[in-house]
Amino acid sequence: MSEDFEIVVLNRDQRFRCKPGKSLLSGMEYQQSKAIEVGCRGGGCGICRIKILSGEFEGKKMSIKHVTQDQAEEGMALSCRVFPQSDMVIESDHFQTTINKQNNERIVT
Repeated sequence: MSEDFEIVVLNRDQRFRCKPGKSLLSGMEYQQSKAIEVGCRGGGCGICRIKILSGEFEGKKMSIKHVTQDQAEEGMALSCRVFPQSDMVIESDHFQTTINKQNNERIVT
């Protein structure tokens, strides 16, 4: 039987366990943690952008709108598209928002 992975979120001083085959985001939600901001859960909004400091993972395709190739090489990723394969150390809250003044819509960059 596979063992859960420990995920340490340094800038939030939190930890949670993630089951193999689950994304970081869904693992965090299952543990009822609030270590990562939650948005669309499918890679479309960018709210769950994190920086991976250590650990092995499988990453699914991410929109370059939210994570460019250069950013990915620096460890940036969307937690909904990251599937741990070992214990990991990450930082959350790596997104910025602005408000579109014409329609009051929140834009994530």
